[in-house]
Amino acid sequence: MNKKELAIKLSRLKPLKEYDISLEQYQTESELAAEALWLAYLNNDIKGKIVADFGCGNGIFGCGALILGASKVYFIDKDEKAFKIANENCKNKKSEFLNIDISKFNKKIDTVIMNPPFGVQKRKADKIFLETAMRNSKVIYSIHKIESKKFIEMLTKENNFAVESIVEADFLLKKSYEFHKKSKYYVRIGLWVIRKI
Repeated sequence: MNKKELAIKLSRLKPLKEYDISLEQYQTESELAAEALWLAYLNNDIKGKIVADFGCGNGIFGCGALILGASKVYFIDKDEKAFKIANENCKNKKSEFLNIDISKFNKKIDTVIMNPPFGVQKRKADKIFLETAMRNSKVIYSIHKIESKKFIEMLTKENNFAVESIVEADFLLKKSYEFHKKSKYYVRIGLWVIRKI
């Protein structure tokens, strides 16, 4: 298995059919998901580890973690429609699906991989995802708009975590909502690697 093969496998997953703007749902492209997962794999944060996919959507991160040898994966999403698709995509005895608000998650895990809401519809909507991840895990791989640097730096320090690295990339946003005027456009994002001190 290499990163390209992983991206191909992830591209075959069933995508979300409907998106909820209040949850800022956008599909993570398979190449970006593979990039995040492969980095976590190379850092020894997936194989044999307990992983959680927060706001799992169609389950792309959790499925990828299972492919790369995670010992267990929690899929968490409060949207029932997304939750059902993730369940279809990732039926595996090492999977546990939780249809709950992220703030209710309370299980000790090794690694969180997530693409939380960017906080455009609801300011700092990503904060509860980060706080829950820091409360329950040792390392976090998380996608945010690049202008969130100061906010994430401050939040990690307050919780005895440190930003290990930020990988910048372009996030493809396809026309998913009525207010979108273009069929697709890109947002500059960072993939944050945040580790407990």
